Amino acid sequence: MSSPGPGAEPEGSSERSEVTGMALPRVQPIIPTWRKQPFDDPDWLFDVKYDGFRALLYIERDGCRFVSRTGKPLDRFTLLGAEVATVLAVDDAILDGEVIAADAAGRPQFYDLLRGRLASAYVAFDLLWIDGVDLRPKPLSERRAVLRGVLPEGSPTIAEAVSVEGRGCELFELMCTHDLEGIVAKRLSDSYGPRTRWLKIKNPGYSQAEGRSELFNRRRGRDVG
Repeated sequence: MSSPGPGAEPEGSSERSEVTGMALPRVQPIIPTWRKQPFDDPDWLFDVKYDGFRALLYIERDGCRFVSRTGKPLDRFTLLGAEVATVLAVDDAILDGEVIAADAAGRPQFYDLLRGRLASAYVAFDLLWIDGVDLRPKPLSERRAVLRGVLPEGSPTIAEAVSVEGRGCELFELMCTHDLEGIVAKRLSDSYGPRTRWLKIKNPGYSQAEGRSELFNRRRGRDVG
């Protein structure tokens, strides 16, 4: 996507181009496409769009790791991954979600996450694999139900993404009112795969988006130079 946010990668995460040594299948994450206006539809789920680093979490018996949407290891969040794996207590799993840093009001603070000024946590919005079972062919509604059953209550390290069914316009208005990034729309009946389409609808007045592209362009230029 053009401006970092979900899907952005933290500085220092590109020390290796690929993750190796995993027994679990590698998953190509679904990348949401842009939509300008929100909508209502009873067949769709609408997630809060969290401002952080999009990450797949692979949990195996001999360790766990966060992997970016471009396949790079997010090593700076290794400790968080280990903490999440401990509270989930599964043999193996693949989750899709967002690493965030939230303030006292629960609002994601991207720059505090980037600079390590707040504790990080993982917001999971999909469960793709658990204890040897591939959930990707299942509809989103079933995957979210399984995810909800796995997540512990009140954990400071992992939570399910806040979502509503059918009422995308109402949730989007709430995001704009509270200066949050936006929403992501997903069809409840869809499996997880390359033909599945998710839609991101971003708050045009989101304050933390200002200057984001320039910041990451400077970082890329410095790394290359």
